[in-house]
Amino acid sequence: MHMNVAPHLLTEDRAEYERLLDDALSTAHARPDLAGVGTRLTVAQLRAMTLNATALVTTAAASEYDHFVKVREQSRAPAAPRAPLADPGTGGAGVVAIVTVMVPVLAGTAAAILLLVGAVLHALAPTVVFGGTLLTAGFVFAALAAAGLLSAGAGLLLTALRNSPAAADGTAAADDELSRAREAWRHALLQRGILPFLRDALAATAPPDATKP
Repeated sequence: MHMNVAPHLLTEDRAEYERLLDDALSTAHARPDLAGVGTRLTVAQLRAMTLNATALVTTAAASEYDHFVKVREQSRAPAAPRAPLADPGTGGAGVVAIVTVMVPVLAGTAAAILLLVGAVLHALAPTVVFGGTLLTAGFVFAALAAAGLLSAGAGLLLTALRNSPAAADGTAAADDELSRAREAWRHALLQRGILPFLRDALAATAPPDATKP
């Protein structure tokens, strides 16, 4: 028959085991079932006994500890890299991104050239219609550049708003799960492992009942 064997207590968790034990011993005076602490056995004796029986005591919380270790390993694993939306060299979103970046640049450059040439022609020959035409075209390209910049900025803002909350929520959920798993292990280890072992150790050293024949 398969038996549920407690995993070996990892070195990084031994300090937590000792803290729980010390807390239980320091509050023994408030627990009627541990009234023999300090009389039948000293705190130092009970602590040494419980530490020597770590493998036995931790077996009582084997399932909770196994779950806690798995959740902790998952939380420490590096996050999987996000898959790219599209290969810039194969079209799709890559082409859209390139166009979004290049349109404001090209339109702004064209606007600057047209406005400069148009202004010079209009100043040298105010009656020449071509100068006014160039100025009009320059304003059109300037408006196109401004629209492109606004579009690119809006796209970046939407991307940031869409991705940031999801990442934050995922991290918070992982932290909450890890905290719950750790607390479940601590509770099981204390209630089903450490305290019963201390009670059994004290009971084994109890004097015989003088009223019995």
